[in-house]
Amino acid sequence: MTPAKMLLACFVILTCLAAFSVQAKQSSGDPKHGKELYDSICTGCHSLDANRVGPMHRGVYGRKAGSVAGYDYSPALKHSGLTWNTATLNKWLAGPEKLVPGQKMNIQMDSPLDRADVIAYLKSAH
Repeated sequence: MTPAKMLLACFVILTCLAAFSVQAKQSSGDPKHGKELYDSICTGCHSLDANRVGPMHRGVYGRKAGSVAGYDYSPALKHSGLTWNTATLNKWLAGPEKLVPGQKMNIQMDSPLDRADVIAYLKSAH
Protein backbone atom coordinates (compact mmCIF):
# COMPACT_ATOMS: atom_id res chain seq x y z
CA MET A 1 0.00 0.00 0.00
CA THR A 2 1.35 3.37 -0.95
CA PRO A 3 1.69 6.09 1.70
CA ALA A 4 -1.08 8.07 -0.03
CA LYS A 5 -3.48 5.11 0.07
CA MET A 6 -2.58 4.44 3.71
CA LEU A 7 -3.26 8.08 4.58
CA LEU A 8 -6.59 7.90 2.73
CA ALA A 9 -7.53 4.71 4.59
CA CYS A 10 -6.74 6.35 7.94
CA PHE A 11 -8.84 9.38 6.97
CA VAL A 12 -11.81 7.16 6.05
CA ILE A 13 -11.54 5.20 9.31
CA LEU A 14 -11.32 8.36 11.44
CA THR A 15 -14.28 9.89 9.59
CA CYS A 16 -16.36 6.77 10.23
CA LEU A 17 -15.42 6.77 13.92
CA ALA A 18 -16.36 10.45 14.24
CA ALA A 19 -19.72 9.84 12.54
CA PHE A 20 -20.40 6.86 14.81
CA SER A 21 -19.56 8.95 17.86
CA VAL A 22 -22.00 11.70 16.82
CA GLN A 23 -24.73 9.14 16.09
CA ALA A 24 -24.18 7.45 19.46
CA LYS A 25 -24.53 10.81 21.22
CA GLN A 26 -27.72 11.57 19.28
CA SER A 27 -29.33 8.28 20.19
CA SER A 28 -28.37 8.25 23.87
CA GLY A 29 -28.75 11.93 24.69
CA ASP A 30 -27.00 14.07 27.26
CA PRO A 31 -28.98 14.11 30.54
CA LYS A 32 -27.04 17.13 31.86
CA HIS A 33 -28.02 19.23 28.85
CA GLY A 34 -31.49 17.68 29.02
CA LYS A 35 -31.88 19.00 32.59
CA GLU A 36 -30.89 22.47 31.42
CA LEU A 37 -33.50 22.28 28.65
CA TYR A 38 -36.11 20.85 31.02
CA ASP A 39 -35.49 23.63 33.54
CA SER A 40 -35.73 26.35 30.88
CA ILE A 41 -38.59 24.98 28.74
CA CYS A 42 -40.65 22.39 30.60
CA THR A 43 -40.86 23.76 34.14
CA GLY A 44 -43.33 26.44 33.06
CA CYS A 45 -45.94 23.68 33.20
CA HIS A 46 -44.27 20.59 34.68
CA SER A 47 -42.15 19.53 37.61
CA LEU A 48 -40.64 16.19 38.50
CA ASP A 49 -42.63 15.68 41.69
CA ALA A 50 -45.90 17.61 41.52
CA ASN A 51 -48.79 17.90 39.13
CA ARG A 52 -49.08 21.45 37.86
CA VAL A 53 -50.50 22.61 34.51
CA GLY A 54 -48.98 19.36 33.25
CA PRO A 55 -48.48 16.07 35.07
CA MET A 56 -45.40 15.33 37.18
CA HIS A 57 -42.56 13.71 35.31
CA ARG A 58 -40.62 11.64 37.83
CA GLY A 59 -40.93 8.07 36.64
CA VAL A 60 -42.47 9.05 33.31
CA TYR A 61 -40.11 6.76 31.39
CA GLY A 62 -41.81 3.39 31.21
CA ARG A 63 -45.13 4.71 32.55
CA LYS A 64 -48.44 4.34 30.74
CA ALA A 65 -49.57 7.68 29.28
CA GLY A 66 -52.42 9.32 31.15
CA SER A 67 -51.86 7.37 34.36
CA VAL A 68 -50.59 9.83 37.00
CA ALA A 69 -53.07 9.87 39.86
CA GLY A 70 -54.68 13.23 40.52
CA TYR A 71 -53.94 14.77 37.14
CA ASP A 72 -56.79 15.68 34.78
CA TYR A 73 -55.63 14.32 31.41
CA SER A 74 -57.40 14.89 28.13
CA PRO A 75 -59.54 11.90 27.14
CA ALA A 76 -57.35 11.58 24.04
CA LEU A 77 -54.16 11.00 26.04
CA LYS A 78 -55.87 8.94 28.71
CA HIS A 79 -57.10 6.52 26.05
CA SER A 80 -54.01 6.67 23.78
CA GLY A 81 -52.64 3.32 24.90
CA LEU A 82 -49.11 4.76 24.82
CA THR A 83 -46.31 3.82 27.16
CA TRP A 84 -43.58 6.42 27.48
CA ASN A 85 -40.30 5.13 26.09
CA THR A 86 -37.62 6.67 23.89
CA ALA A 87 -39.63 6.29 20.68
CA THR A 88 -42.95 7.55 22.05
CA LEU A 89 -41.38 10.43 23.99
CA ASN A 90 -39.45 11.46 20.88
CA LYS A 91 -42.63 11.52 18.78
CA TRP A 92 -44.51 13.31 21.58
CA LEU A 93 -41.88 16.04 21.98
CA ALA A 94 -41.61 16.45 18.18
CA GLY A 95 -45.34 17.04 17.81
CA PRO A 96 -47.77 16.11 20.56
CA GLU A 97 -50.83 16.88 18.46
CA LYS A 98 -49.53 14.71 15.61
CA LEU A 99 -49.05 11.78 17.96
CA VAL A 100 -52.25 12.19 19.98
CA PRO A 101 -54.82 14.49 18.38
CA GLY A 102 -56.90 16.23 21.03
CA GLN A 103 -54.22 16.23 23.76
CA LYS A 104 -53.51 19.37 25.87
CA MET A 105 -49.78 20.14 25.41
CA ASN A 106 -49.14 22.99 23.01
CA ILE A 107 -45.35 23.05 22.85
CA GLN A 108 -42.94 20.98 20.79
CA MET A 109 -39.20 20.59 20.45
CA ASP A 110 -37.94 20.74 16.88
CA SER A 111 -34.33 19.68 17.49
CA PRO A 112 -33.79 15.89 17.54
CA LEU A 113 -30.68 16.41 19.69
CA ASP A 114 -32.60 18.48 22.25
CA ARG A 115 -35.36 15.85 22.36
CA ALA A 116 -32.78 13.10 22.92
CA ASP A 117 -31.21 15.12 25.74
CA VAL A 118 -34.54 15.79 27.48
CA ILE A 119 -35.50 12.13 27.13
CA ALA A 120 -32.13 11.12 28.63
CA TYR A 121 -32.82 13.46 31.56
CA LEU A 122 -36.35 12.14 32.10
CA LYS A 123 -35.04 8.59 31.86
CA SER A 124 -32.47 9.36 34.56
CA ALA A 125 -35.06 10.99 36.84
CA HIS A 126 -36.58 7.84 38.24
